[in-house]
Amino acid sequence: MSESLSIRHDQACKQFEVTVDGCRAYLSYMDLGKQTIDIYRTFVPDALRGRGVAAALTEQALQYAEDKGYTVIPSCSYVERYMERRQRNRGLEAQTQE
Repeated sequence: MSESLSIRHDQACKQFEVTVDGCRAYLSYMDLGKQTIDIYRTFVPDALRGRGVAAALTEQALQYAEDKGYTVIPSCSYVERYMERRQRNRGLEAQTQE
């Protein structure tokens, strides 16, 4: 996505959300206690798909969890795949730096 997204973290509703071109996209999570969150849903309307919105929401949520020292349970299949790719990419980066 070429333009910068203004993602808002609504802690009361446990969502990360963004509005682009009048369309709202969001990522929802549950705080399970014991420093653990379950990311269970991402929603991006058809008009915004393919523009990196879900990735930006997911990255913001994962950064939040990392900053707080939370463990993430990815119940959402998109987030699960994103985390797998992110881990794989970090492994490749580490290998190239050796």
